[in-house]
Amino acid sequence: MRAIGYFRETGNQSLANQSEDFLAFCKNNGYEAAAAFLDGKSDARSNVESAGFRQLLDFTRQQAPGGFLVVVVPGLASLGETIIDATRRYFQLATVGVPIISIETGEDVSAPLLERWSEHRAAGSIGDKVKAAMRRRAVKGEVLGRPPFGYKVGPQRRLVAVPEEGSVVRYIFRLYIRDGLGIRRIARRLNEEGHRTRRGGLWSMVTVRDILRNRAYVGTYSRFGVRVPASHTPLISQEDFQQVQERLDERRPASDARQVSPFLLSGMSYCGYCGNKMIGVTRKQKGKLRDGGVRTAQYRYYQCESRTNRSLCDYHTRRADDLEAEVRMRLLAAKTAPRLRQSTNGAGQNGEDDLRRLRDKARRLDKRLEQYMDDAATGNIGREKLRALGLALATEQLQLEDHLAESSRIAQQQATETERRTRREVLLDRLRDEWEHLDFPDQQELLRDVVARIVVKDEGIEIVLRP
Repeated sequence: MRAIGYFRETGNQSLANQSEDFLAFCKNNGYEAAAAFLDGKSDARSNVESAGFRQLLDFTRQQAPGGFLVVVVPGLASLGETIIDATRRYFQLATVGVPIISIETGEDVSAPLLERWSEHRAAGSIGDKVKAAMRRRAVKGEVLGRPPFGYKVGPQRRLVAVPEEGSVVRYIFRLYIRDGLGIRRIARRLNEEGHRTRRGGLWSMVTVRDILRNRAYVGTYSRFGVRVPASHTPLISQEDFQQVQERLDERRPASDARQVSPFLLSGMSYCGYCGNKMIGVTRKQKGKLRDGGVRTAQYRYYQCESRTNRSLCDYHTRRADDLEAEVRMRLLAAKTAPRLRQSTNGAGQNGEDDLRRLRDKARRLDKRLEQYMDDAATGNIGREKLRALGLALATEQLQLEDHLAESSRIAQQQATETERRTRREVLLDRLRDEWEHLDFPDQQELLRDVVARIVVKDEGIEIVLRP
């Protein structure tokens, strides 16, 4: 039987991890992985389903007539940010007539749907109940979520060491304690020697630091504010772990003495050689003067993140002041087009009115769906009746979302090229006339309104403006 996966970006699990779980689920249950569709975090204000979900619906409709097809999701909650979002998407997908299987339970997601809704209706939110239950499990030392590198979930949901990964953990601590390597050099050593993370990725400063800071390696399980000593077999001695913590703390400036120096081009500048971000780096140097005094100098520059965190790429750096000044100079030089007048014909009003009307209707349909679910949860209607009403409503919602998507496209087209260029000119005027009077956050916001991307190479830069 063929399986189609659907994953949505959440704060708990990356799309890559969900994709791997899907492939493992298919392998373990004898499914053929036919396709997968992905979505980022949904925008609840739009009332338009994400592109990946709509592609999933279209693909499933084309494949369903052949039979032997299931849709696989990580869990019911993966269908939407809220319970109403997940319920709406469940019925919309159910209109295709294929089973919707949860990786979490291995069963059809229709089973827990009404139960989840009842819990939501009774408590307003199931979040507090879930957290309380997880805390009770954490007190017992039961693993919640993904185990740390070096361990797997064993009997009674306790952490059990993985020999191959455990040897890498010990190697990291040995490199830090006995060989005196810093975090960056450890990441480089691991990558050069062919060691990989659990997901097959490269090591970075962050992943190495996380391991050196994780108390799980001395046998202590911590989750939801609960700490359980001697919960599982340690990989590192308490003495070695404490030595590492003291050395890490020594290298980190005291919080009250640390001064955060923000960088103007953070999030906008990219390495022109590897494509990774350029990040701001501050270095301080001390030197003795002839008279016995101490001279302190601070250097601020942008450096390729691949080089900083993984010791990859070459040593591409630019002094912060020089790069920021060059970007502003180039933007001012780009202001060569004649001044354009702001369009005042009100062309976009009809499109906005249509969008407002359709969004209001979408909210009314959601209210009807909530009423159907409440009636089923209280026993006023049976499950078959709920399914019939839900499928009919889902068909109406899908048609409405098609109209919403078309109206959104038309509204966007009504923002003409002249209007976009006019807005850019206004922003460039502010860049020229108001820059010295703006504080740092306003300067950065102004740049981000104008600039989509800054590609930095040793010999120069390329600035990509926003449309």
